[in-house]
Amino acid sequence: MDKIISYIKHSRAELTKVIFPTKEQVRNAFVSVVVVVTVVAMFLALIDLIMSFTLSHIA
Repeated sequence: MDKIISYIKHSRAELTKVIFPTKEQVRNAFVSVVVVVTVVAMFLALIDLIMSFTLSHIA
């Protein structure tokens, strides 16, 4: 039982050290992820289009 109580006390102490992001930081990270994913998806779609066009004209 002492180990459990000690674990909880240490967990609470560690949680006081955590710095949670602000709403603005979360929003900026979200927008960055959406932009990067969109750019990568468009790039891959373009590569796929070029390759399929090339292969359809070869065969």
